[in-house]
Amino acid sequence: MTPFIAEIIGTGFLILLGGGVVANVVLKGTKGNNSGWIVITTAWALGVFVGVVIAGPYSGAHLNPAVTLAMWMTGAVDTVDALLFVVAQFIGAMIGAFVVWLMYQDHFKATDDAGAKQAVFCTAPAIRNLPVNLLSEVVGTFVLLFTIFYFTDAELSTDQVTPIGLGSIGAIPVAFLVWVIGLALGGTTGYAINPARDLGPRIIHAVLPIRDKAGFNASYAWVPVVGPLLGAALAAGLYLVLGV
Repeated sequence: MTPFIAEIIGTGFLILLGGGVVANVVLKGTKGNNSGWIVITTAWALGVFVGVVIAGPYSGAHLNPAVTLAMWMTGAVDTVDALLFVVAQFIGAMIGAFVVWLMYQDHFKATDDAGAKQAVFCTAPAIRNLPVNLLSEVVGTFVLLFTIFYFTDAELSTDQVTPIGLGSIGAIPVAFLVWVIGLALGGTTGYAINPARDLGPRIIHAVLPIRDKAGFNASYAWVPVVGPLLGAALAAGLYLVLGV
């Protein structure tokens, strides 16, 4: 399996399981309806575990443009591969979101709450305050990437078969890391911490034939894209400054 395909499949599984748990919790008539935040954060963490297990041996399992940006900044992946990874991540995220809709389409039809239906695909702030919302995404992603660097004790070189990324450190530590970020820092914005995870499914939501759905919310949609990229850049920058 090529790294490009691995990133598509790994990210697709991540979004299938992450979006799937949100659908199970928030949509009307599901077996898991109203089961709560702990269920959502746990399944997202385990979704990361699955994505890393699949893609790790082939691509390093970035699964996230913010991770790819940080690895590019530290020299662990070249520019061409970084761009290919990001494209693959968006493709995978869109496919995963589409499959979630296929599976839960009867429950989408039974649900009247437009916000709940959109939440299956993308994040939204609990309290809309764009500077604070942006800060939340920056901090969450900073914690993700800065910790990953110290999990790996990354060697910043480009001569490796597998680029440095989530897959090189094992899936279980990363799953726990994503879990604690969700539990501790996710209550403000829903912790996108991944531009592809948010924007890709948001686009799918916009084009699917979902009855009485919410709008694209472009005035907020940039936050879960820009915030994670800023957080990743800050984490990579600090890691380099500290002298790795």
